[in-house]
Amino acid sequence: MENVSRFFMEFWMMICAMAPYLLLGFLIAGVLHVLVPKEFYRKYLTKNNSKSVFYAALLGIPLPLCSCGVIPTAIGLKNEKVSKGAVASFLIATPQTGIDSILATFSLMGLGFAIVRPVAALVTGVCGGLLVNRILRNERMEDNNTTCEIDSKKVNPIYAILRYAFFEMLQNIGGRLLIGLVLATLISIFIPDEFFLEFANYPLLQMLIILIIAIPMYVCSTGSIPIAASLILKGLSPGAALVMLMAGPAVNLASILVVKKSIGKKFTLIYVLTIVIGSILFGFLVNLFPDSFVAQMPQNATVDCCSVNTTHQVSWFKTTCAIIFSLLLINALVMKLFDRLRKKEKLASENMYKVEGMTCSHCKMAVEKAVMSLKNIDYAEADVNQKTLRVKGSATEKDIAKAVENAGFVFKGEV
Repeated sequence: MENVSRFFMEFWMMICAMAPYLLLGFLIAGVLHVLVPKEFYRKYLTKNNSKSVFYAALLGIPLPLCSCGVIPTAIGLKNEKVSKGAVASFLIATPQTGIDSILATFSLMGLGFAIVRPVAALVTGVCGGLLVNRILRNERMEDNNTTCEIDSKKVNPIYAILRYAFFEMLQNIGGRLLIGLVLATLISIFIPDEFFLEFANYPLLQMLIILIIAIPMYVCSTGSIPIAASLILKGLSPGAALVMLMAGPAVNLASILVVKKSIGKKFTLIYVLTIVIGSILFGFLVNLFPDSFVAQMPQNATVDCCSVNTTHQVSWFKTTCAIIFSLLLINALVMKLFDRLRKKEKLASENMYKVEGMTCSHCKMAVEKAVMSLKNIDYAEADVNQKTLRVKGSATEKDIAKAVENAGFVFKGEV
């Protein structure tokens, strides 16, 4: 019971830490979908070139979004037909830093880290985007967008933004996000922070160990700062600390699962590898001048309540955001379940008929068009391989048979 209680406590703390950024990310996605003119994307972000990749990274760096908060925004960009490389660039660069984390980095870790973080975010974002454009040039991103377009002239734009952000997108990615949160919570319980310090004398090994642990876990770009600062003061190399600052906020298990489901496996592999390789390279670069970075740090940097730890109190703001996000997620997933149940009920009440003579997609379309022209038909779906016709509606079998035969095919009755 104690372990179960600890799991739910850690799980709730993780939601509290992530909820403000998730809500902001979904809201930004809604604003981008409803208010930003499509011409903007077509002009700056839709082409498979280096400019769109660069612009996407610049767009993302100032935004205060974490690795989970950036996911709905990135998927929103994908739904607006932004190029694959631009989506990758935005997805990699955005969570690594933001206006808030740049200022916090300067105050706690000095000017060196404050400069390196956005530079690293820009470089890795652009490199990842260019790789995606080159490797996936002839592949289309998986399109899992089941939302319908909203006519802003007929619908209140505020309602359209909120519906798209907190209902339609949550239905699309909420399940994967929930699974990722559960797995990330388990990792956070069984991997203590002190584990990193056992490898203080081995810089490369430090980076690899931190990558293995930090990538699945959740930590925001601002929350990673006191952790990294504290680890440096306990003996961690500046380069390994930078790996924590880059990889920790840039990706986590929840974001990996959602990106894999929503955009594709190859895209996800490039996305993760770019962050891994980029953080190690920048880590080695920082380790070439360790004194320049450590000397600028105050000597009282400590880990604070930005990390996920049940011994700390959660602010009322984060708690409120967590409650709101939880209710929105439950509502979206329950409604999605009801939709599936309704579809199953429709399938159970469908009629299946045998139709011969169909040999290609044109035959399929001809049969479906002929049946859909009848009154009281909800939908008709033909299967060329199975030689079947699935029909939902109140039209009689005689009328359906006549329509099929008039289209030039053989109606064989109900299966």
